[in-house]
This record gives sequence, C-alpha cells and structure tokens, in this order.
Amino acid sequence: MPRRLSLLAALTAVAVAALAACGSSLEATGTLDAGKLTIYSAQHKDLTEEWAKEFQDRSGVQVQIRYGNDSSMGAQIVQEGASSPADVFLTENSPAMTTVQNGGLLAPVEAATLAQVDPLYVPSTKEWVGIAARSTVLVYNPTLISEAQLPGSLMDLAKPEFAGKWGVAAGGADFQAIVSAVLATQGEQQTSQWLTALESGAKIYQNNIATMKAVNAGQSPMGVIYHYYWYRDQGLDKESSGNTKLHYFKNGDPGAFVSLSGGGVLKSSKKAADAQKFLAYVTSPDGQKVLGTTDSKEYAVGKGVASDPALPPLESLQSPKIDPFTLNGPKVMQLMTQAGLL
Repeated sequence: MPRRLSLLAALTAVAVAALAACGSSLEATGTLDAGKLTIYSAQHKDLTEEWAKEFQDRSGVQVQIRYGNDSSMGAQIVQEGASSPADVFLTENSPAMTTVQNGGLLAPVEAATLAQVDPLYVPSTKEWVGIAARSTVLVYNPTLISEAQLPGSLMDLAKPEFAGKWGVAAGGADFQAIVSAVLATQGEQQTSQWLTALESGAKIYQNNIATMKAVNAGQSPMGVIYHYYWYRDQGLDKESSGNTKLHYFKNGDPGAFVSLSGGGVLKSSKKAADAQKFLAYVTSPDGQKVLGTTDSKEYAVGKGVASDPALPPLESLQSPKIDPFTLNGPKVMQLMTQAGLL
C-alpha cells in the first residue's frame, strides 16, 4: 500500500475509534470487566448513565452498568449472594432494596453520605440511601369524569362505582411499590380485600405510559401512575397526556405515597471505597441537580437541592409517613398473586 494511502487508512481508523468512544455507553452487555466499578441498576438508563459518566469523569474510576428491573435484579443479587460482581445497586423503588438488605448483603452507607439527604428519605437501618423520589398520582380525563367525581382515596377505587373506570400497570414494580404502601398503612386483611376488588374492577395495562395513553385516548377515565411520566410528556408535545389532568390524593392517603429510589453498596464489593464515593456523589448537591436539569422529572431528595420547577413541591404532597425499610415486596407479590393480579 502506498505510504499516503497507508497514512490515510490509519487516520480513518483513529477517527472511527474516536467517534465510537464518544458515542459509547457504559452499559455492560457481555462479560463484566473485573477492573471496573460495577453498578446493577433498575433506575432509568438516561439518569443512571448521566450519574455514572459524571462520576467517572470526576473521579477517574472506570464504571460499567448492568440494567434490569427492580424485582428481578434484586432477586439476582440475592441469588448471587457474596459472589455477586455488583458493587452498587440502584433501584427505582425501595422494596427491591429491602429484599437485598434482608439477605444481609448490604454494607452500611457512610454517615457523611446519609447526612446529604433529608432524613425522611433515609431508612432506619441506614444500609442504603434515597437517591430520588416519585409521587403516586391519579391521571384522569376530564371529558369522561369530573374532578368532583374522583375517588376521595386510593382505597375507594375498589368500590363498585369505580369498576371498569380506571387502569393500572399491575405487573410493574411501580404499582407493586404503591401496593406496599397500602399494606404498610392498611394492614394485610384490608390490602387483600382491596386487591381482590381491583382484579375485577381495574383495566390492566402493560406499563405506566400505556395507562396514561389509554386515559388520554378516552379508553379509561382514570389511571394510577407515577407523576413523572405525565410531566415528561407535558414538557414535550403532550401527545400522550394533552387530554388529561392529575389528581393528588394528599392527606396521608396511600394514594399520596412517595416512592423512594434507593442506592446501596454491596457488602461483598471489592471496590467498596469507590462504591461509597459513587453514592456520595449521587446524593451530593451536584449529583442531585442532575434530577432537575435532565428530563427525568423525578424529585431530588438531597438537602437544599431544588427539584424541577414544573413539579409541585415534595413537601406539599402530604404523603403517608412510612419507613421505606418496612415496605414488604415479597408479601405484596404473594397477595397480588392470590388476588389474580399477577
């Protein structure tokens, strides 16, 4: 090959490699690299990636991420036990974190990290920490049901008058977390009765977005979702939410439940110091500001950090006071299965 062509080929190869690096993801799709900090994440990819990239740039610690959903990833960590390659576990909802904690697999979170977060969002065990929050809401179509006709409580959705008039993604971790709040505040017997009524009275959708779209299209008057799906769509073209409004139950109602996304360090981590540094960054003012400057629309839980201004203040939601450590994911799955919802 002539020298000029050889040089051109080399420069092209370098350019292609550089472009690939710029567009590369931290997601680990194959064999994990034992030399990198490994994050098991059930959180949204865009948010996890933003945190991980910023932490990697600041600290020089190389990061890789393996994604899954809350319950399956929590179960995977428990199955892997002390041999888990995970250093950090991030969840969307807290019951999956409690499952891992109950397996004795989490290390205590450093006190300085816990101190960065409002005490309301730190479990009593202090073996993991809140990293973001999302509120339960009722999305409704005012052309099909007026605000005055809405249920006064999440529990009222089980009444015959609302049968067939609302939808939910019963199979998703989000609704299961909401049910865990019902269990924590109402007890097992009432939760079981409520779920049995829902089995015949609710329309079941694939996920929160499908639920919101069904309400927007007039296929269902109401739906139970988390707030950020609606606010994201409202911030774009409103294609999936333009015909809807949100209702907040408030007053400590189970329907005002604020679910906590959690972060924990695995006791078996061989990179425990770096794992603790990662949690310290995520809960720091800079890490929490990511929640307000991206399209996540989740609530910041760090002290003194403002959430997205489009959201109603977290303290205005009047959520029920629940220790997130007490949310019983396995019992919820059992009750939902018995009710025929899973």
